[in-house]
Amino acid sequence: MQATPPDTSAAATAVQAQPRRRWLSWVVGLLLMALLVGSAWWLVQRSKAPAPAPGRVSGGPPPGAGAGRLAVTVGSASAHRGELPIYIEALGTVTPVVTVALKPQVSGVLTEVRFTEGQGVKKGDILAVIDPRPFEQSLAQTQGQRARDEAQLAAARVTLQRYQTLWAQDSIARQEVDTQAALVKQLEGTVQSDRAAEDAAKLNVSYARIASPITGRVGLRAVDPGNMMQAGSTTIATLTQMAPIDVQFAVPQDRVPDVLAAQRTGQLPVVALDRTRSRVIERGSFSTLDNVVDTTTGTVRAKARFANADSELFPSQFVNIQLRLGVASGVLVPVTAVRTGPKGDYVYVIDSERVAHMQSVKRGLATTDQIQIVSGLNGGELVVTEGGDAVKDGARVQLAGDRPAGAAPGAGATNRRARGASAPGPSASQASAAASRPAAGAIEARSAATPASAASSPEWASRLSPETRQKLMAMSPDERRAYLEQMRERRAQGQGPRRE
Repeated sequence: MQATPPDTSAAATAVQAQPRRRWLSWVVGLLLMALLVGSAWWLVQRSKAPAPAPGRVSGGPPPGAGAGRLAVTVGSASAHRGELPIYIEALGTVTPVVTVALKPQVSGVLTEVRFTEGQGVKKGDILAVIDPRPFEQSLAQTQGQRARDEAQLAAARVTLQRYQTLWAQDSIARQEVDTQAALVKQLEGTVQSDRAAEDAAKLNVSYARIASPITGRVGLRAVDPGNMMQAGSTTIATLTQMAPIDVQFAVPQDRVPDVLAAQRTGQLPVVALDRTRSRVIERGSFSTLDNVVDTTTGTVRAKARFANADSELFPSQFVNIQLRLGVASGVLVPVTAVRTGPKGDYVYVIDSERVAHMQSVKRGLATTDQIQIVSGLNGGELVVTEGGDAVKDGARVQLAGDRPAGAAPGAGATNRRARGASAPGPSASQASAAASRPAAGAIEARSAATPASAASSPEWASRLSPETRQKLMAMSPDERRAYLEQMRERRAQGQGPRRE
């Protein structure tokens, strides 16, 4: 039985279709790959373009910008030569010059407390009283003992004089005279001891009245009247001297030579600031450095003294200390002008053509708002301070105070408004002719400028509705250009039959 011809032709057709399908799959794959490569190239080129400046419609070329490159609006400042104050800033702790723990020197019952907690006292003020009666009795006893011994001493001295007279008459032996003289010496020593005991008793009586040893402020009371006080162990209160007062802070060991060198030139001013560094609490002077470096922190303790007449500084308070060592002369720029890159510190210098150039610099000392440039920059050069992240080396920039593209110099907007008020409004035919004539480049230039300058152009913006004008300002440059072309074509088509 023979195979039918249709089956043979169908198999031959299927065999011929296989190479054609493989060829089509290769073509489709190459097209997809080309599309991916083109999309990647477009994204890379788009990322290289600088970001548009704030406050300007994207795509509006600033004055002097090249085709396809947009200028970035930046903040700028002029580098100038001046003096930069040299400070050492640290966190300090307020420390009283004198701190006294008020403790009794004799034991007894506390009968009176004559101070109020937190009261300011002067040196010598009586603050507390311990029952003095036991000490007064001891004083009286020592006084009686001294009187008795003094009487015995007087009698011994009279007897000695008699013995000396009898010995001169050769009536008694020499031994009796010497014995009486020794007795007089013994009684003199006893009287001297009695006087010392009497002075000690008087001292104990005075210790029963506890006086303030310094002028300062009394803290909280720790013992109430009626309690038994033990000598040297019970604390009644704590006294601190408030004026003057010290502040202790740490100085890095690398700055110690600078501090010592500045201290030789004179007294160093110190400022105590509050926690936010916004208010000056007190002004004082630097006192001294410690004689050893703390090995755990690598710093040296330092001390400054403040008058503290208004008691603004309080013991154990934390304050920010600013120690001024002097001034350093050089080129100064704002801190925001200096940037750090792979090759070190640099700034963007703006030339007369509004082109930014990257320039390497070497920084010196710095404060919170200014920084010293040791080398790489001259006084009078204009540097970028804001918007430097979007600036490229050799790219054009636009300063914040420059006029945008398309804006008339001076009071151009005022003149246009004056002309619009004095001249009659254009007719419909004049408006159509103005829209169809080949002056669309000026319209596109005005539409690419800032929204403020576009809104002030009565030649074309006044004929648009608010919704259309807002939509136009939100478009990209390419979309805006295509939209204007469509408007011109539509108007030209509508005007053709009327011209016929």
